[in-house]
Amino acid sequence: MRMPHLEGIRCEQIHTPRLTFHVLFAGPPDGEPVVFLHGNVSSATFWEETMLALPPGFRAIAPDLRGYGESERRPVDATHGLRDFSDDVHALVETMGLARFHLVGHSMGGGIAMQYAIDHPERILSLTLVDPLSPFGFGGTKDPEGTPCWPDYAGSGGGTANPEFVRRLAAGDRREESDFSPRRVLRAFYGKAPFLHPREDILVESMLCTAVGEENYPGDFQSSANWPGVAPGTRGVNNAMSPKYCNLSALAAIDPKPPILWIRGAEDVVVSDHSLFDFGYLGSIGLVPGWPGEAIYPPQPMVAQTRRVLERYEAAGGRYQEEEIPEAGHTPYLERPEVFQEILHACLRR
Repeated sequence: MRMPHLEGIRCEQIHTPRLTFHVLFAGPPDGEPVVFLHGNVSSATFWEETMLALPPGFRAIAPDLRGYGESERRPVDATHGLRDFSDDVHALVETMGLARFHLVGHSMGGGIAMQYAIDHPERILSLTLVDPLSPFGFGGTKDPEGTPCWPDYAGSGGGTANPEFVRRLAAGDRREESDFSPRRVLRAFYGKAPFLHPREDILVESMLCTAVGEENYPGDFQSSANWPGVAPGTRGVNNAMSPKYCNLSALAAIDPKPPILWIRGAEDVVVSDHSLFDFGYLGSIGLVPGWPGEAIYPPQPMVAQTRRVLERYEAAGGRYQEEEIPEAGHTPYLERPEVFQEILHACLRR
């Protein structure tokens, strides 16, 4: 379906050598470009309020990523980590003729933004990471250095997604009767619960546009002799974020070094040192049986891992700013837009 957009948002299909993108725009065509990358099980429409609120002189550009929204469905090779996505973004900005731009990424999009900065640091005017994926991927690591809990990275990848949520996502479930319906998941986890947004119906439609299957979300998986019994496969989105393939710690050494802004919601339960999507934490509170204990499989310290890499960035001559927004969860730009926009605009103007 064609999703309706807020007044002032324009959309366009852009053909690149890698895939055809559906892209949202706001602001003057000759404005300083700000590229927004959305997170998992969402699309560019999540950014619309933020795009419209940019200061005068800035142009907002938000693509639907591969397999999301109205962009082309293409398989994800997880063995490349997030490079399928970051290479797609590079093809888009090259096609559009963007020499340099500000880059803003949320959650998985934050990981993609880090990968892009590693590969093309000279293109980035500033890098903003909003509740980003840890530089050491999602799941299966146990300390600020990203040490794996098991050699096969069990507890990360495509097998960690809730199968009932995946089933309802694929079935286009718009209802709210089940805790595992996309609408209820949006309310419970995308923001500080209960997260009730005025455009909820559109956000749910955005979620339902996700390409579901082994090639996309969540991906394939392998059985493992190690707790919790599943290890990463080689295809799909969640495997691309597994620490088996995704290591973004090289961000600390990029040159040149754009200023980095790290914004996170204080009540985030998705990317957190106590994430409700991390088997280490779920095992520690008794929700997944057989947990092998703190010494073997503690909760992944996602925030501490990000801070460790950014501290190294700073020690190597870069500059980063960390901002925590109180009373906000995983999408502070939708939950507390005025606070988020003030922080982001100050960074862009600098």
